[in-house]
Amino acid sequence: QVHLVESGGGSVQAGGSLRLSCATSGYAFTGGCMAWFRQAPGKDREGVAVSDADGIIRYLDSVKDRFAISRDHAEKTLYLQMNSLKPDDTAMYYCAALKIGRYGGSTWSATDEYDYWGQGTQVTVSS
Repeated sequence: QVHLVESGGGSVQAGGSLRLSCATSGYAFTGGCMAWFRQAPGKDREGVAVSDADGIIRYLDSVKDRFAISRDHAEKTLYLQMNSLKPDDTAMYYCAALKIGRYGGSTWSATDEYDYWGQGTQVTVSS
């Protein structure tokens, strides 16, 4: 059974940094498409960054040059380094994964495509 467990959220001031982690178990980590999503109160869940099964990385335009997605294959953990945080980045952040053999591609940010989800970790950025 696949489990995704996020950690690393917290409260920071604008301009600060956080690193989110998503520990995986039961998942063939190396060959899988994994992504970070976020959902702010009253808003739809949106894709933030993806590390696709073919190695391609994509970002939401508003986080480019500030956020970086990466993987530690030995630890089977997905990361999201978030720098220069803004109040608009405040949201619950979720880790998600596709079943092995599937690719996110150009529709990587479609939430209903993902097979596995973590429980989320809260990020709050104050001005």
